[in-house]
Amino acid sequence: MVEKDAGHAMSIPWALQMKAISIEEPGHLIQTLTGAILGCGGWVLSRGANDNGTVNMLFEFERQACVDVYSILIASGLELSQSGHIRFTELCHCTRNQQRDCGTEIASIDLEVQTFPVSATTGVENSPAA
Repeated sequence: MVEKDAGHAMSIPWALQMKAISIEEPGHLIQTLTGAILGCGGWVLSRGANDNGTVNMLFEFERQACVDVYSILIASGLELSQSGHIRFTELCHCTRNQQRDCGTEIASIDLEVQTFPVSATTGVENSPAA
């Protein structure tokens, strides 16, 4: 299975792995991202969440939609890692500068999002009132 994924990543020049954080509930985040990616003309290849609140999504899109995809990730409340921002910016600049040659090429994003439990985001502590 690992070899298949490695071969798939090597066949797509813009196969990016990104990490992010979000305060959204995992189920809601998956729904939001799935709808937004599909709305940009992308394809969601896999998606899911584990018991620790980590959301994993693998999706693809035509490079000509990279600015739209980048925008929907940020608009959905994701805080991408610094390297995620840098790589996405590189993809958008490269695509813009070579639109005729690569606009219909496929970009692939393997996204891992760490969400936080609701109790951690509310700031409510479970201590007795004084």
